[in-house]
Amino acid sequence: MLNRLLPLLITLTFVAAACGGSEQLQIDGLAAEINPEECVDGSGKEVTIYSGRTENLIEPVLEAFACATGISVQVRWGSSTQLALLIGEEGNRSPADVFLSRSPGPVGFLESKGLLGTIDDSVLNLVGEENRSAEGSWIGFSGRKRVLVRNIDLVSDAELPSSVFDLTEEKWRGKVAIPGTNGSFVDWFTVFRDQYGTDVAAQWLNDMVDNDARYYPNNRSIVEATGRGEIEMGLVNHYYNYQEVAAAGDEHRARNHDLDDDDIGSLLIITAATVLDSAKNSGAANELLAYLLTEPVQSYFTNRTFEYPLAAGVQPNAALPKLSALEIGSVDFDALGGGFEETAKIIEASGIQNQ
Repeated sequence: MLNRLLPLLITLTFVAAACGGSEQLQIDGLAAEINPEECVDGSGKEVTIYSGRTENLIEPVLEAFACATGISVQVRWGSSTQLALLIGEEGNRSPADVFLSRSPGPVGFLESKGLLGTIDDSVLNLVGEENRSAEGSWIGFSGRKRVLVRNIDLVSDAELPSSVFDLTEEKWRGKVAIPGTNGSFVDWFTVFRDQYGTDVAAQWLNDMVDNDARYYPNNRSIVEATGRGEIEMGLVNHYYNYQEVAAAGDEHRARNHDLDDDDIGSLLIITAATVLDSAKNSGAANELLAYLLTEPVQSYFTNRTFEYPLAAGVQPNAALPKLSALEIGSVDFDALGGGFEETAKIIEASGIQNQ
């Protein structure tokens, strides 16, 4: 069930209104790390966001944006898939100005339905060509690499596979976890289909199910289970394990393994931001997208969540390995969106959710 549309925080409205008075207020916590300056006066502008990126991650960014610009922010939280389907139903009646997606499939779905507007050139030029739409309809603002997370006490370096195709071998029976219904896996599998053909991709998934692959609902649950030794390995986004290691150190017994650079299992999946064609506040929407690509926000993503920054000139956290994997920006978003629903059917038919 999607949350009812509400202001991001009541205090955001208060800060924006009060900053012009004698008492200069400041935001605190993570938002203040992003924007340590005093809040500006309220601008009278507003922007409405449908965010498929989680509240605990994006809320500090939106607080900092409201404080820095005086723009009032409203947000609806939900899964990227749910929100994309909702926008598809709302069409030109949608109150959303901006859609933030944790994965590109929902963006491709909206693009295929002609619901995305054109982002200002000044914003598009903040990222490299590989991380933005040639038509100007989306930008990437952070990247998550697909990896194989493994328990270092249960799987030795010498045993590690080099490709996802190796995981169907008998030696890995019952030892590999898949987040089969998670948005990032759905996107990854859609690209798998695009690159290798549906028959090859579907056969791989069916072979994984036949090899007793284990189903988990999301990336984090796999990383946690791998750290506990509940499962030997799992296919996940890279940054979850970095977060666990940062929090627990050596007590967390899982580490990432990078498959070959040219393997589909090393895909870089970008998070995407769009301005809807029906946006009533396109100016404020473009300001928000530009803010997502500023150095403080990009540094927040890479240093707090260990994602790869995508803005030109911003360096990733030193703990992250050099990025040389296949990037999803090389994949046609229209094709990805068109395959979005078909992928879900193939995953359901595989029976992975029953594992």
